[in-house]
Amino acid sequence: MLIGCDQGPWNDPYPAGQGLTNTVYSSFDERPKHLDPVRSYSANEYAFLAQIYEPPLQYHLLLRPYQLVPLSALEVPVAQYFDAAGNPLPADAPLASIAYSDYLIRLRPDLRFQPHPAFALDAAGDPRYLRLTERDLNGINRLADFPQTGTRAVTADDFAYQIKRLAAPWLHSPIAGVMQEHIQGFKDLSERLALIEDKDPIARVQALREARLSGVEVVDPHSVRIRINGKYPQFTYWLAMPFFAPMPWEAEVFYAQPGMKERNIVLDWYPVGTGPFMLTENNPNLRMVLAHNPNFWGETYPAEGMPGDREAGLLADAGRPLPLVDQAIYSLEKEDIPRWNKFLQGYFDSSGVPSDSFDQAVRFGGDGGPQLTDEMQDKGIDLLTSVETSIFYMGFNMLDPVVGGYTEPARLLRQAISIAVDYEEFVSIFANGRGLIAQGPLPPGIFGHREGETGINPIVYEWRDGRPVRRGLDQALALMEQAGFPGGRDPKTGRALSINYEAVATGPDDKARLTWIRKQFEKLGIDLVIRSTDYNRFQEKMRNGTGQVYMWGWNADYPDPENFFFLLYGPNGKVEHQGENASNYQNPEFDRLFDQMKFMPDGPERQAVVDQMVEIARRDAPWAWGFYPKAFSLHHQWLHNASPNSMANNTLKYRRIDADLRERLRAEWNPPVLWPLGVILGLILILVLPALWMVRRRERSTAL
Repeated sequence: MLIGCDQGPWNDPYPAGQGLTNTVYSSFDERPKHLDPVRSYSANEYAFLAQIYEPPLQYHLLLRPYQLVPLSALEVPVAQYFDAAGNPLPADAPLASIAYSDYLIRLRPDLRFQPHPAFALDAAGDPRYLRLTERDLNGINRLADFPQTGTRAVTADDFAYQIKRLAAPWLHSPIAGVMQEHIQGFKDLSERLALIEDKDPIARVQALREARLSGVEVVDPHSVRIRINGKYPQFTYWLAMPFFAPMPWEAEVFYAQPGMKERNIVLDWYPVGTGPFMLTENNPNLRMVLAHNPNFWGETYPAEGMPGDREAGLLADAGRPLPLVDQAIYSLEKEDIPRWNKFLQGYFDSSGVPSDSFDQAVRFGGDGGPQLTDEMQDKGIDLLTSVETSIFYMGFNMLDPVVGGYTEPARLLRQAISIAVDYEEFVSIFANGRGLIAQGPLPPGIFGHREGETGINPIVYEWRDGRPVRRGLDQALALMEQAGFPGGRDPKTGRALSINYEAVATGPDDKARLTWIRKQFEKLGIDLVIRSTDYNRFQEKMRNGTGQVYMWGWNADYPDPENFFFLLYGPNGKVEHQGENASNYQNPEFDRLFDQMKFMPDGPERQAVVDQMVEIARRDAPWAWGFYPKAFSLHHQWLHNASPNSMANNTLKYRRIDADLRERLRAEWNPPVLWPLGVILGLILILVLPALWMVRRRERSTAL
């Protein structure tokens, strides 16, 4: 997915005794807008969705490279291939012979939905709340006002229903286009659903239930078969996303009843899932509470990990039923300083590291590695770091007559700029050192990424003393001269070469960054014209291809090289095809290798193809490769099993809290502040004693 990039209270802000419960305390800074897994969502929304909804698969908490393991499915499904006549084919069958692939998903038989009024039944066994009138809703203002709840077993029909929801035009699923390309019959279903004229939401639910999707077959109550056009190995990764979690039709009917929307009793506000937690309090302007789902099927903590995990205590809870906490309380904190200070006081269990507080928390040692400051170590705080499966890069519009094109002078110009833009300095200044310099499009943890000397970009770096060193400015200037721009001069005008930079800048904090970028181009004698705008206008420029140079980013949807290389795949060009290839890069050999690579299993042969693609992209330089961001997170000593995982978002269930230790340290770190009481008492005495003296004196005078 695309990525752009207070003093605490005197008293405990939570009710008395609450700190003793097995509760995780955290914060969020952006109000979640919706929690329906059919739609697109922000990072905050994903954090809640992943705890509530359970797709068939998930990423293992500890194993690396990232591995898919069963969640609501009994095993990871293996594709079965068939030719056009329906004859089975071996796994290594030629791509051209594969007409379709089948994925048989066998579901756990013990899955049940969380308690919810949609499943409540009356004495006759009929739904209690699925035929409500406005009169029935008198006194109902939130979901908890319904006195009765119920549950039922999850079936294959619930998974099939959710996939059909992805095709519903009125729900605007962001992955409908991708699924239309791959799931058999998906496009046809979407077109048929678009013809439904009845706008009544309950009627639409019924239409979805009755609609047939040829590529999704309910084999039995606990098995569903999904048929994919041709071969698409990456489909397995989609099965680990909330898009494919089961959805009960009763929930949609319940929320679609008249009067519900006006009370904000909707699926976006009150999700219905099978996960370890359920949303019991939703006030995004104050706090949100996830509580243990009593119907959770009893997943256990993983028993295997990587070398060193056992010594780090990450396997101490192996085999224990999940979740390991009863609830999680998330408080809205829009400002960094209040959030940071509450973490230091022990009122939040974990925290990122705000830029303004970075020096207070982290310092870099002689080896360049991050270390905690003495203040953090004295509190027993742990620092976890990991390179994210993301990349920030500077892109060139390959359709532009100056910075684009595939002639040798154009390549040399982009290569020179790639050398001159010092991303080591950028990361140090603007990211507090939280970044690993990119040598290509693939971050660590993604198959195909290479480490060491074999992994450097020789266009921009050379290997010295066991590490990559950016080539000197003299080499960049020499490339400029070979490109026909000696000293950065445009021979056509005799003036400095002028290049436009498309910036998303709407505030004063952006000035320093833009000034830095301009200076990078000045090293080559290039006059960089900053064209600042908001994000919507920036996206419009990208769609129209009117920009020259820009900076953007990408966060992996799934850990496969295809999910990064497709950003440079010609048929995904932004201008011509409205795809995610914002640089509109198109190299026939790269595209041919991409078509070959995306269908290959991981192994030496695929690695060889990946290496060729990386080499081509480095030479053409449609991007100055930028950096892979590093995640820094701090955790108090009472929080256990905090293992960084860039792909998994459902990690709350693994967390364990030592509530007694937390309560003791909170009390030590936040002793009662009594001196204001003394000051107030003193002021009272100063004001009251003279008055008492005057009254006493008057009484004596009267008596005389």
